[in-house]
Amino acid sequence: MEFPAELRYSREHEWVRVEGNRAYIGITDFAQDELGDIVYVELPEVGATVTAGEPFGTVESVKTVSELYAPVSGTVVEVNARLADEPELVNRAPYTDGWMIVVEMSRPEELAALLDAEAYRTHIGE
Repeated sequence: MEFPAELRYSREHEWVRVEGNRAYIGITDFAQDELGDIVYVELPEVGATVTAGEPFGTVESVKTVSELYAPVSGTVVEVNARLADEPELVNRAPYTDGWMIVVEMSRPEELAALLDAEAYRTHIGE
């Protein structure tokens, strides 16, 4: 499994890529593998506020429905519209085409609570 070193990871299996004050958010390779084939992704609308540790959407696979948890707080400024028609992008490319939302962070200091790639590997027992 792949865990890019430049990303930060939540214990709930979301990843964050920081660009300035914006956080790109998706689910990890581990999470998509555990879920199986993803068939539907429900995401917030642009302008919605998300709070670190709170649900911001759901992902549905052939096995189950799982909540998505915001790793940082802020305002949603972009949503990956491709996932409405191509939810399988999350399986194929979780760190690139399968990103979910972009958040303008209101509390960038929350990034300090996230795991680096090595700590995330330990967290999942890899």
